Amino acid sequence: MLIDRVEERWIAVFERAFRLSKVNPGDSVAILSETQSRPVNVHLAELALLRIGAEPFHLVMPSPPQHSPVPVRSTGSSHSIAGNRPVIEALSRATMVADLTVEGLMHAEETPEILGAGSRILYISNEHPDALERLAPDETLIPRVLKGRDMMRAAKRMTVTSPAGTDLSVVLEGARIGGNLGAAYDPGTLATWPGGICSCFPALGTVNGTVVLDEGDINITFKRYLEKPVRLRIEHDYVVAVEGVGLDADLTREYFDAWNDPEAYGTSHVGWGMNPRARWESMMMYDKAHTNGIEQRAFAGNFLFSTGANPFANRHTLGHFDLPIRHCTISLDDKPVVIGGKLVPELA
Repeated sequence: MLIDRVEERWIAVFERAFRLSKVNPGDSVAILSETQSRPVNVHLAELALLRIGAEPFHLVMPSPPQHSPVPVRSTGSSHSIAGNRPVIEALSRATMVADLTVEGLMHAEETPEILGAGSRILYISNEHPDALERLAPDETLIPRVLKGRDMMRAAKRMTVTSPAGTDLSVVLEGARIGGNLGAAYDPGTLATWPGGICSCFPALGTVNGTVVLDEGDINITFKRYLEKPVRLRIEHDYVVAVEGVGLDADLTREYFDAWNDPEAYGTSHVGWGMNPRARWESMMMYDKAHTNGIEQRAFAGNFLFSTGANPFANRHTLGHFDLPIRHCTISLDDKPVVIGGKLVPELA
């Protein structure tokens, strides 16, 4: 059982994260949290920033009321700011935002304005600090993620196959391509801790094929390892069929259907994990309340397929699945970047 207690070693790892994001003495850093944020992480962020000599200040928002038909988990789209102008302006004027909201500002409506004003955002995932310590920011990961991002930007198509039956094609022309470095050191950028993902938001109508979630693959929204295969048939971005028998297929169909929203079936983002410290099996070691599943998104060599919001395809919904899949081969214009779930040497 893990205890939510301030530990010196956790202050040190938070300090390391902020230093990697180039927080300097005198920088104004907004610590954005909400009433349901993990208090120990908010406290650790403050203490670490004070160690550096930065000038942190707190903005604490009430966690928003629930309006969804089912529990909302792992969307990356916090609604806690709720369009509050003074809050947006304060975040925009800060040197950096330490984002400790429950869901994070990755897809939040206010984020483009905050970044456009020249601030930057480091989302500290709503994990227990035990996991954040193990996944301490790694400066050696940054050039490899940038390499993967550049390879994706130079390609016209991504293809994904697997022994289980995945056979997917993604047109990369017109996609919004990026990489999660695990550090936000340039104005106008956003990163998450832990980092280590190359990904893109595909343009409208550019994703087609089949994605098969096999035994042992992960549904992050449910924080569950699959026990039986689930097959998703995808046409022009949208899941048009969920095939399979047993509990996992039933859960997937029910959660999709509960939204009563066709956009929940759309493709959100696709990519692959690059973090060698992130572990596929580690979710077994944490109670669900102690993990947000960011680690499983980032473990090296996984194919990350996500459904739901894609602002670059004008798709907005809170219905969201993050699905890290093992044993895939991912190619960019027929050049592999992941082979059988292992990064090619130039990215490893």
